[in-house]
Amino acid sequence: MTEKIGVVGAGIVGLAVARELAKVRGAEVTVLEKESRVGAHQTGHNSGVVHAGIYYPPGSLKARLCREGVALLKEYCAANALPYDEVGKLVIASTRAERPLLSALAERARANGVPGIAELDGLALREIEPHAVGVGAIHSPHTAICDFPAVARRLALDVAEMGGSVRLSHPVRGIRERAGKVEVVAARRKFTFDRLVVCGGLGTDTVAEMAGHPGDVRIVPFRGEFYALRDVAKDLVRGLIYPVPDPRYPFLGVHLTRQIDGGVLVGPNAVLALAYEGYRWRNIGNVRQILGWPGTLRMARAHWRTGLKEAYGSLVKSAFLSGARRYVPELSAADLVRAPGGVRAQAVSRDGHLLDDFVVDVHGNIVLVRNAPSPAATSSLAIARHIAGIVPAPV
Repeated sequence: MTEKIGVVGAGIVGLAVARELAKVRGAEVTVLEKESRVGAHQTGHNSGVVHAGIYYPPGSLKARLCREGVALLKEYCAANALPYDEVGKLVIASTRAERPLLSALAERARANGVPGIAELDGLALREIEPHAVGVGAIHSPHTAICDFPAVARRLALDVAEMGGSVRLSHPVRGIRERAGKVEVVAARRKFTFDRLVVCGGLGTDTVAEMAGHPGDVRIVPFRGEFYALRDVAKDLVRGLIYPVPDPRYPFLGVHLTRQIDGGVLVGPNAVLALAYEGYRWRNIGNVRQILGWPGTLRMARAHWRTGLKEAYGSLVKSAFLSGARRYVPELSAADLVRAPGGVRAQAVSRDGHLLDDFVVDVHGNIVLVRNAPSPAATSSLAIARHIAGIVPAPV
């Protein structure tokens, strides 16, 4: 009898997992998605960067899956005629105080096997990005950009071609384990699966609670806001320009990112949101759940100064601009126009710690992807292989 597996969430990770399970297990896979399209949230609201693996601790799951994921994604895009462009990335130190962090980052990148890493001085970096400034930089020539929503759409087609289905507008209403099966009510239908994999992203906590496994971490959403450069300013940025990241946070700071369509984004920042899909300040629909988690307040107490700085940058355009001008000083306020933002699902532990690596729990026949942080889109095909190896095999 053919194994039946359900996957909750039609973001890029959920779709990649569905495709992998259909491919390696020969399973009949059904993806349940509450929105009317695939990739509606994090997949469709990121900067489109294919990360090379510069930032992650060597030996970590995140580092390994990123490097594997880059190779798989590049191959997948080529095989399916999807856009993929190695525009290169500069991580720039703007002060001498950042030079030691930059050198440590270069060593980490080499330890992770990132190809072509070069350390540049302030003059050499301008050969890569003529309008950028800094006292030094790391150059990653093979860091790329792609169209992640297009990848998600192609993965959905793969699932269908392998005999599975992607059920859009099917929000999950209830989950119950009975007689060795997992029963799921989605929209107005009941599905019965042998296994269920939850890749719920921003909706992870809601689905995990339905399954009876709320766990010891919760999703705390962070809104990332972007500006876009007007056409007259796009030529100021050739590829990707990033700051040296603060090692205390899993966020990378305001950066400048060329898009696959030729546009350039500036951002994002990282502001605590009060709704899981809190794309605007006025969205506060989940304030009770978010602030009710003890880890949220403990995190806020530990990092309130940074939180205020991020909120100020969100509300005051000149503050946002100053972050970008630190690296490209020719930019002016007139060059920046508001662009659609995104919300990042960040897992936070009860003690207020921001989890920086992938977290996957197994509860009988239910697999919960608790935390799939950046570079989840980059790593999606490798994450899928990893999760397929975790999903319990038929008895």
